[in-house]
Amino acid sequence: MDAFLSAAYPWIKSLHVISVIAWMAGMLYLPRLFVYHADAEPGSDTSETFKLMERRLLRVIMNPAMGATFIFGGLLLATPGVVDWGAGWIWVKLAAIAGMTITHQVFAKWFQAFRDDANTRPAKTYRIANEVPTLLLIVIVAMAIARPF
Repeated sequence: MDAFLSAAYPWIKSLHVISVIAWMAGMLYLPRLFVYHADAEPGSDTSETFKLMERRLLRVIMNPAMGATFIFGGLLLATPGVVDWGAGWIWVKLAAIAGMTITHQVFAKWFQAFRDDANTRPAKTYRIANEVPTLLLIVIVAMAIARPF
C-alpha cells in the first residue's frame, strides 16, 4: 500500500486540491446567499429561488467536495514521508480543518432554518459568518505550504 500511495502521490494531491477548491467555493458562497435570503420575504418567489440555490450548492457541490477532501487528504496523511507527526504545523492545520468542518455543519443547520422558513437571524450575522471560512483557509494553506513549525 505504501508503494501505491507514493506512486500515486501527485494524483492524490491534485484531486485533494481540486476537492478543496470546490468545497471552499461553496463555503464562501453559501453564507453570501444567506445574506440576501435573510432579507427576502418567506414564501416569496425570491425566497424559494434562494432555497433551491442553497440546497443545490450544499448537497451537490459542498457535501461531496468535503467528502472528497477528507478522502484524498486522508490518503495524503497515510503516504509515507508526507507528514512529520512531531511537527506542530500538522496539528494546527488539523484543528483548522475541524473548525472548517464545524462551520460547514453550522451552515447546513442555517440552510435548514431557511428551508423551513424559520430563519431568525439578521443578514449581518451571515455577513460576519462569511469571513470565518476565509480565516480558516488562510491558516490551513499557511500550515500546509509554509509549515512554519
